[in-house]
Amino acid sequence: MSATDGLMRGMKVIDTGAPLSVPVGGATLGRIFNVLGEPVDNLGHVDTRTTSPIHRSAPAFIQLDTKLSIFETGIKVVDLLAPYRCGGKIGLFGGVGVGKTVLIMELINNIAKDHENFFNIYKILIS
Repeated sequence: MSATDGLMRGMKVIDTGAPLSVPVGGATLGRIFNVLGEPVDNLGHVDTRTTSPIHRSAPAFIQLDTKLSIFETGIKVVDLLAPYRCGGKIGLFGGVGVGKTVLIMELINNIAKDHENFFNIYKILIS
């Protein structure tokens, strides 16, 4: 999954038998990685031996948190009219030019301010 220069049809490939995995752990916090788990932020190698596959099974039902909590976005109209649930998936739909990207950028900005460079957005679908 790197450069494709020189690849031709019929070339031999080696199957590692392992899924695509990325590094995980404390050393990865605040770092930027490509799809292969290689750091692309020019901060050097990541010192972690623990990796996790990018595709894995969902957690068992018993492991899920049953407490309902609201994710405070810091955007008053969203928090009042259409609050987001913590840990849930959010679909954001709209026509051209209605401000989907502006809303997402404001959401990311508010989360970054609240958590001082440590934040996770699990899944936001933009269509």
